[in-house]
Amino acid sequence: MFSATALVSGAVGSLPAKVFAAALGGKRTADDHPAYRLVHREANDWTSAGELRAQLTADALLHDHGYAFANRVNGKVAEFIRLDPRAVTMKADETTGEPTYEVRDGTTVRRYGYRDILHISAPLGTSPIKAGREAIGLAKVMEEHAASLFANGARPGGAIKSAKVLGDDAKRKIGQGWNLAFGKGGVGGTAVLDEGMTYEAIDAMTSADAEFTATRAEQVVEIARLFRVPPHLLFELSRATWSNAEEMFQAFLTLTLRPWLDAWEWAYARVLLSPEERDDGYYVEFVVDDLLTANAATRAETYAKYRAMGALTANEVRAGLNRPPIDGGDTLDNPNITPGAPTPDNDNRDADEEAA
Repeated sequence: MFSATALVSGAVGSLPAKVFAAALGGKRTADDHPAYRLVHREANDWTSAGELRAQLTADALLHDHGYAFANRVNGKVAEFIRLDPRAVTMKADETTGEPTYEVRDGTTVRRYGYRDILHISAPLGTSPIKAGREAIGLAKVMEEHAASLFANGARPGGAIKSAKVLGDDAKRKIGQGWNLAFGKGGVGGTAVLDEGMTYEAIDAMTSADAEFTATRAEQVVEIARLFRVPPHLLFELSRATWSNAEEMFQAFLTLTLRPWLDAWEWAYARVLLSPEERDDGYYVEFVVDDLLTANAATRAETYAKYRAMGALTANEVRAGLNRPPIDGGDTLDNPNITPGAPTPDNDNRDADEEAA
């Protein structure tokens, strides 16, 4: 459960988000908009934008909802301050249905409108740990049993058999002597048994143990299902292969992260962009390109295709590789076509050359 929470919240926090504006035939990065800093760089002086997203996403996974107060200066949001989700109560206006928020601070309760609170909810408004309390509880019980299994063996490693009936006191003394000689590190000595006694070792693993191990692995899959996370990303690799990394990340993005990213994009837009700005084409969007290129070879091939089709300039490719720009790198010319080279449309060779 910890691994799934850290995975989802960390992924949401690590992906960059930007403010964009619709432009003729496409879009442009609106880095001159006041909201750009809060979305892309820092939520406040001590918290980065990505860290706040990770915190609020974790709050939603653990407590149903994540909240941050939008502190406004002269009508513009200057910073976001995380709120304890247990101190916030969400209500709906009886007349309009608009959400309102009551924030408790000691004995003081402050009420805010929906544009003053950055709000993220878990799917269906219920955290996975509440929806799957039985599955998580079973996993917890099994983990405790596993600890007991390996701490005490969950059964004796062997049995001392006697030809005659022994009293309880004699059994206890024989057991204490055996454990003193061979238990917890006292391994490798020579056992000396009384007349008529034999030692019989018990198999270390039975079919019941194997079934228990399989059930523990299935509980990992069950918890992964609650968080809508592919099991291999929680290191349950029994069904995973090493040849489909990109498909795995695509599934993680589409099935797990996309609903969270959509919720974040709208939450940002609701608080940071006025209705007029949204109508003018301003919006918030996450950049997920890096998540879709799982290895260096695929990344290089992707950039090469974008470059060849004229979708990226050389400097845009270099920026994606964290390299400085170069002179002349802002053109969209295909680098694989030599200027002035013969083509079917401008081939000026004469008939003799063609015949030759």
